[in-house]
Amino acid sequence: MGLGKLTTHVLDTATGKPAGGLEITLYSAGDWGLNEIRKVLTNSDGRCDAPLLEGEEFVTGIYELHFAAGEYLRRIGNKLPEPAFLDLVPIRFGIADADSHYHVPLLISAYGYSTYRGS
Repeated sequence: MGLGKLTTHVLDTATGKPAGGLEITLYSAGDWGLNEIRKVLTNSDGRCDAPLLEGEEFVTGIYELHFAAGEYLRRIGNKLPEPAFLDLVPIRFGIADADSHYHVPLLISAYGYSTYRGS
């Protein structure tokens, strides 16, 4: 069993504020496709109330986070074209060390995003 965990947070770079109420779905990925593990909403600080993975669930492998950016942006009043330039933002990443903390943040706006491995 690993001692690590997976966390995330979302910042809206257009407003300079946390992206509260943004839906995130975590999947494990493999040759068989995607397997949904968990679906959460960010809190008012743009964070999840608990780690997305930890304990026995936190194992090495390939994962994807799907951020429902378009839904969030529309809800806060952005007028997006149809289809939106960014609607669902998938981030695929690997966990190689089950004893480490993997933090995968998203910085989002209607026309761009970035991510990195944080701490």
